[in-house]
Amino acid sequence: MERLTAGRPYPLGATWDGLGVNFALFSANAERIELCLFDPSGRRELTRLTLPDCTDEVWHGYLPDAKPGLLYGYRAHGPYEPRAGHRFNPSKLLLDPYARELQGDLIWSDALFGYRVGSARADLTFDRRDSARAMPKGVVVDDSFNWGDDRPPMIPWERTIIYEAHLRGLTIAHDRVPLRERGTFAALANPHLIEHLQRLGITAIELLPVQAFLQDRFLVERRLRNYWGYSTLAYFAPEPRYLVDPWMRNQVKVAIRRLHAAGIEVILDVVHNHTCEGSEMGPTLSWRGIDNASYYRLVPGQEQHYINDTGTGNTLNITHPRVLQMVMDSLRYWVECYHVDGFRFDLGTILGREAAGFDPGSGFFDAVRQDPVLSRVKLISEPWDLGPGGYQLGNHPPGFAEWNDRFRDGVRQFWNGVPGQRADLAARLSGSAELFDHRLRRPAASVNYVASHDGFTLHDLVTYEQRHNEANGENGEDGHPHNYSRNWGEEGETEDAEINATRSMVKRAMLVTLFASAGTPMLLAGDEMNRTQEGNNNAYCQDNPVSWVDWERAIGEEALQLRDFVARLIALRHRHESLRPVYYRHGDVVLREGIRDIAWFDQHGQPMTRDAWGETEARTLILRRAAALPDGGVEVLLVLLNADSAGQDFVLPTPALAWTMLIYSAEPRQPEGSLNADQVHVAAYAVMLLVAELP
Repeated sequence: MERLTAGRPYPLGATWDGLGVNFALFSANAERIELCLFDPSGRRELTRLTLPDCTDEVWHGYLPDAKPGLLYGYRAHGPYEPRAGHRFNPSKLLLDPYARELQGDLIWSDALFGYRVGSARADLTFDRRDSARAMPKGVVVDDSFNWGDDRPPMIPWERTIIYEAHLRGLTIAHDRVPLRERGTFAALANPHLIEHLQRLGITAIELLPVQAFLQDRFLVERRLRNYWGYSTLAYFAPEPRYLVDPWMRNQVKVAIRRLHAAGIEVILDVVHNHTCEGSEMGPTLSWRGIDNASYYRLVPGQEQHYINDTGTGNTLNITHPRVLQMVMDSLRYWVECYHVDGFRFDLGTILGREAAGFDPGSGFFDAVRQDPVLSRVKLISEPWDLGPGGYQLGNHPPGFAEWNDRFRDGVRQFWNGVPGQRADLAARLSGSAELFDHRLRRPAASVNYVASHDGFTLHDLVTYEQRHNEANGENGEDGHPHNYSRNWGEEGETEDAEINATRSMVKRAMLVTLFASAGTPMLLAGDEMNRTQEGNNNAYCQDNPVSWVDWERAIGEEALQLRDFVARLIALRHRHESLRPVYYRHGDVVLREGIRDIAWFDQHGQPMTRDAWGETEARTLILRRAAALPDGGVEVLLVLLNADSAGQDFVLPTPALAWTMLIYSAEPRQPEGSLNADQVHVAAYAVMLLVAELP
């Protein structure tokens, strides 16, 4: 008969030390915690052992001779008083919040709920059915791995090119990946996939959630899947479906090591604003049953209900020190154990929300910024949520970059013909200084993108004016209705050559704008080869070809041409200092006579005036940006933008320089070459980049 000794309260979770396993679980309001052990199949509960000691609200015990591979869960005893915020129910098997590996699928059943589903008294009732057979189990692990000489690439922010990808969607249809490995980390380690990223010039791949997540009941009942993964079930465990076999956690490490060897960083999209347990009407799977009043933000005076700043039913109480510890421990674990290079925080504003509202000096931001591990990796926030004062673009502290939706919308509007966009586009090209240029932040703090997983792909932006989300089962009413997209004459795919030519022009113009802008560019996976979601702008539940990268489409002539164009753009950005300014420029630094660090001109080569900025129908603009070179020289860049429906002649601003044409979006295969003229013609919906070097 197994017996627990007292063990230690630290570290939290199940920790193997070579002689046994220490179990430690935080709960401030439980009266007793039972450790439940299971047979290797996870179907039969072998024994329940009460954790024998509690230190500072951490329950703990040590199981001698226990080894990695042991399956376990918890049962928490305490008051079931929803109106007081307590939802203890020992009939429900609970997943360890620190579980590092999961075995078994969650099988939807009413037994997973702490209350009697369908009762007139709803969640005030108490359900006594055992949920263990429907629950995945935690697995004790051995974290050792031979990393060899692995080193993080540590790409400087100003040289970073982010590729946002869904692990499964990127690899599931790749015909050069073995069938069994598709959709998994093993596929991400495949040399053909890595070669594609290298050919593009990508320096960082940002993966949608890969921590274990829930297949939500409402989606399962619609025969859909939680594809994106923003419904976390376990913060320390990889999603089992992303491994060839659930116990093959080292595949994650192999993939990251190979990406590092290729000079590519790995950034994880993490969801620390809410959990998969939903509102008070959701299931009891982990945190709710362990200590509901500590883990979740509850409505003051109405503790039966959750504060729902996330739109998902609950909000993690990250102001609680133990909840903050869980988040910090999780982040640090992924850096130290898996060698990831950074994080993108979903609904990051919530992480900075204190009692009085959003605070850039919140406990979370302070904890991360001083952490000796986390302060050295890339940190990116999605700077909005659904709560009060939830839009905080530009207000995060130094050390955090932010997704810039103002860039996304501004670039779309300029190229799709919305009047009065000149001044806004200038701000976006300049790194959105009005938002980020404070507290010594740099342009890289603005993560610029034209398309992301949430919304239309680049191809769909120029193909659909309306969202086509009927397959999601929400009457086509989900997804953002304001996309600033344009179909250029016909909704959806067409064989009209003129429309298709215009669409291609606009796509390339948007891409040049993205990579010529100050800030950190982010490319949505597949946009370099015309990926389409058939007009679905909210494909969160479409785990099918709608969301997957179509690698057959990618070998078509048009897609290959676009891929090569994107690779050329990225190569130019890597090569030219003036395309990736490290610091903000305001036109107050003179680098050579008549050449300031930044200047703006109209298409006639004249400096922009107040009246010119206010011309609502003007759709042309010239940006001149200059950068000091390490050898003492100066590199001068000209960006000529024409969003008009007709070609325009541009007079190059003085002083006259020996210009080289770097790239012209209207002629994507035109090579670089000298330009001996003081005037150039730029086609409709096109951008031209010119460069000159001064000694």
